[in-house]
Amino acid sequence: MASVDSGALAPDEPAGSDRPPSLWQRLLGHRLFVTGAVIVVFMLLLAIFADLIQILPPEKMQVRLRFQTPSFSFPLGTDNYGRDIWSRLAHGARLSMAIGFAVALLTGIAGTAIGVFAGYFRRLDGPLMRFMDALMAFPAILLAIAIAAALGPSAFNAVIALSIVYTPRTARVVRATVLVVREMDYVEAARACGARDLWIVWRHVLPNSIAPLLVQLTFIFAYAILAEAILSFLGVGPPPPAPTWGNMIAEGKDYLREAPLLCLFPGVAVALICLGLNLLGDGLRDVLDPRLRVQIG
Repeated sequence: MASVDSGALAPDEPAGSDRPPSLWQRLLGHRLFVTGAVIVVFMLLLAIFADLIQILPPEKMQVRLRFQTPSFSFPLGTDNYGRDIWSRLAHGARLSMAIGFAVALLTGIAGTAIGVFAGYFRRLDGPLMRFMDALMAFPAILLAIAIAAALGPSAFNAVIALSIVYTPRTARVVRATVLVVREMDYVEAARACGARDLWIVWRHVLPNSIAPLLVQLTFIFAYAILAEAILSFLGVGPPPPAPTWGNMIAEGKDYLREAPLLCLFPGVAVALICLGLNLLGDGLRDVLDPRLRVQIG
């Protein structure tokens, strides 16, 4: 009787057991990404269900109940007008995150377009990037304050101002990636086969620029939320009584001795969402960048 090789693969054993982990498995196995995702999802749920979890409407004033300490009726207390801080914090998450998302979206679209055209078409590189460099020569927050003050205080104008400020940073990241991708063999092969430039950009260059773009946009999201709080604090963001975190800090700064919680809670919320987005971006960078994967491995 022929002997059975003990090292042979059993019929029922899966052949792909040594398959490398998928993208989602790598992301879920990255502690920084998971921690950041938990924080961001929590804040996102807070913003989405703000109407359901509010104690009172965020703009309802009850002057007789001003400066209430945290209690069962008011979990985070009340402000100087008797408004519920918890309700304003939840609605502030909705408005602040909506502004941050809008800035990240507009910055992603404009920065990607500028970066791709500057990196792929050599004639456009000089004029486009010199203009981007001119915008980056100004401190970001000072330029945003100047633009927002010129346009007037509103949420829409804050989005426009912050998008203008952060577009050059996204454009530079995309351009750096495109400069590498356009020299790849598959791009040269497509060009030799007679493919048009716009088709090459759409089919080969743009898809290979997505990974660094996503990482950059998570940081832009955090920067925009923090910058919007600064604009609101200085009075050039969404005007009061809009329940943004910046407005809450600005209204509470005059009562730091009597009621420090007025500034503490929105300040912690800003720090928490910025921390979550930065951890999320760091995790995406570690997983999506093949050079870092080789170093980590």
